[in-house]
Amino acid sequence: MPMEGNQSKTIGILAGGGPLPGKVAEIAQSRGYSVFIIAFKDFAEFEVVSPWPHEYVRLAAAGHVLSLLRKHHCKELILIGPVKRPSWKDLRPDAEGVKILAKLGKALFSGDDGLLAALVNVLGNEGFIVRGAHDFLNNDFVGVLGSWHPDQQALQDIAQGIEVNRMLGQLDIGQACIVQQGVVIAVEAIEGTDAMLNRAKEYQQPGLGGILIKQIKPNQERRADMPTIGPVTVKQASQSGLRGIAFEARETLLICPDEMIELANALNIFLLGYDPKNFINDYLKK
Repeated sequence: MPMEGNQSKTIGILAGGGPLPGKVAEIAQSRGYSVFIIAFKDFAEFEVVSPWPHEYVRLAAAGHVLSLLRKHHCKELILIGPVKRPSWKDLRPDAEGVKILAKLGKALFSGDDGLLAALVNVLGNEGFIVRGAHDFLNNDFVGVLGSWHPDQQALQDIAQGIEVNRMLGQLDIGQACIVQQGVVIAVEAIEGTDAMLNRAKEYQQPGLGGILIKQIKPNQERRADMPTIGPVTVKQASQSGLRGIAFEARETLLICPDEMIELANALNIFLLGYDPKNFINDYLKK
């Protein structure tokens, strides 16, 4: 449930790439929070964080991060925006960062789910309350959004994609895949959805275009890395020859949903928010 704002509260936003850190900051401020942004170097975008009190920090400079959060009296935190896991040689942690890496332990060598869950726990142990972006952003989008609707082949492709994503998620590989007329032409791994969409251009077959299916992993830490789509996703899907995007309802963050729906209408792409547990009954047994 959304949190009630309070003028005595400052929320710290640990910002990766994309526009979402700014969107969260706007909504948090509207609820009475003060905002301070930790902008991770090489990831956070200047035009997104510059309207807010912020400081750029290296990803592994954990001591500096904690010091800044305490200096600005941040009691609550949000981790938002994509950050690629750096290689060991690029980490260069500060002294506090070394301690935190030690606390993360085996999670450093696990998939993203284990690492993010461990990071959230470490921040909690440091005295912060870690919120999820879904506490601030509306993710209650269900059913068909916009003018275009999936046909029977698209619905079958989505059902197949749901099962593929479930298996990918159990292995902590990715959140999305692309299915075209019963053929899985791409799955998401460490490169992310945008790169997968670009790669899929090479594998589109003649005939009906493919469908992007995106959903949360079974054991995913929802306070750190929920599935996200937006206007850029729609644009890239169109450029890759896709004709639809299906996403798990209530578990996917939509960036600028009005703009996204308008763009999908103009590009003849359907948008469908689905419940993976009930998809067959909802759409294929009618």
